[in-house]
Amino acid sequence: MNSRQRRGIILVLLSVLVALGAFAGVLAFVSDVESKVGDEATAYRLTTDVEAYEPLGPDQYEKTTMPERWLPDTAVTDPDELAGKVALTPLKRGSLLQSDMVSGRPELEPGQQEIAIMIDASTGVAGKITPGARVNIFATFDAQGDGDKPVSQVIVAGARVIDVGELTPIERTGDDDPRADEGEAVPITFALGTSDAQRVAYAESFATHVRLALVAPGEEQTDIAPEDRTYTLDEDR
Repeated sequence: MNSRQRRGIILVLLSVLVALGAFAGVLAFVSDVESKVGDEATAYRLTTDVEAYEPLGPDQYEKTTMPERWLPDTAVTDPDELAGKVALTPLKRGSLLQSDMVSGRPELEPGQQEIAIMIDASTGVAGKITPGARVNIFATFDAQGDGDKPVSQVIVAGARVIDVGELTPIERTGDDDPRADEGEAVPITFALGTSDAQRVAYAESFATHVRLALVAPGEEQTDIAPEDRTYTLDEDR
């Protein structure tokens, strides 16, 4: 074996040793990373923005994985934990869902009862009223006799919504416009005391229109003064 062959063998051996060293380095790096990261766990993150009190549906979140050691203790790891829940605050797309971000459907308090009425979608819902929201309920009444005037009244202030149903086709009656005989309404369920429930039932039966006004969170507005609860056009003349 001449010197050139010996040099070739030595270079091949050195290349093999370098390759083995690099491989060992990669294995050590991977092992170090795995020791720091640990096992992965399943979690869920939002795929869309969610408004406060909006019910969470399966189409609004997706499964994701992340290192278990970095997962918050409150992270939702089972989709069954989200069934029937609503967002407590506005949530942003991409947020990791945690148990303290959601709550169950609002329940009745002592002395309250559920009452549901149909609300015309074009005059008081618009997709923004959700379970847990607070609303003021307005009713407008036509003049009942000579000398009477049409009147608008706040019949219930700060009513708590506990359920919002699906849009339902309805037939409007009493409209002069023949094109306005069809529309859509939403069944809204409130938690109310007996007196307020009677007011709502009366308004649904005899009012020309019943409208809902969404109240800002934290502002229930149950202290509306009596003189501010009733309005006629004469007040602006």
